[in-house]
Amino acid sequence: MSLTIIITLAIIISLGFHFVGVYTNSKKIVWTMLIFMWSISIGTAIHEIKPAGYEDVKKMQGKYSDTDKLIKDAMPEISLYELIVIKKSYLNNSQD
Repeated sequence: MSLTIIITLAIIISLGFHFVGVYTNSKKIVWTMLIFMWSISIGTAIHEIKPAGYEDVKKMQGKYSDTDKLIKDAMPEISLYELIVIKKSYLNNSQD
């Protein structure tokens, strides 16, 4: 699933929650919840991975050129989202 689809779904769900808040007269509570959900989600996606993740990246390095390019672009600090993209590239190449 691409990031565009995920963000589109998240926006649609957020709008749905907004209309639930309008219907129940609790817009402030719903929007506070949405702000917390979005900030936690974005914070998690851009947070640096743990040292064990770097070991996984080293195992994937040197096998496929496009995966190596993604690793080089992501260094020195790899975020969780970048790790997911690197693993997806590695798995796509290993299936060919």
